[in-house]
Amino acid sequence: MVKFAENMVPNWILLKILIGVAHLFPKLKIVPHQNFVKMAFRDPKKRDLAAYNVIAYKDTARLWTALECLRTTQELERCLHKVALPLLILHGEADVVTDPSVSKALYEKASCQDKKLRLYGDAYHSLLEGETDEVISTVVGDIISWLDHRHAVEFSKP
Repeated sequence: MVKFAENMVPNWILLKILIGVAHLFPKLKIVPHQNFVKMAFRDPKKRDLAAYNVIAYKDTARLWTALECLRTTQELERCLHKVALPLLILHGEADVVTDPSVSKALYEKASCQDKKLRLYGDAYHSLLEGETDEVISTVVGDIISWLDHRHAVEFSKP
């Protein structure tokens, strides 16, 4: 994730109010949010199963935490050109939680030569958990192929 989609961020007036309140009550759980699971999981059966994921955070985010996440993504967006390590970027084009255009910008601006961008047509945010088995299999295959290629490149060096 590089940047939240615009529809996930409160309008600027509410954001300014939340920033002010965060200085007084940083642990307050009043972050406006939408149904993340519905927006992240395309497959309805897997969406229903998400409720049983014991390691998923299901509570409302604390105000300061949410603002730090937003600030961090804004900073990341300004530093895309500094990425110099081998890079595999995977993103669902129908993702409304994080912005696919920023993944495209990361691919274009990253200074590394060894980079790959893979966009998945109608896929949502949760590529490895919330998609159809076919899409998940494709994503896992792409990850394994990239790792195999990286392994071959590293071990073929003199």
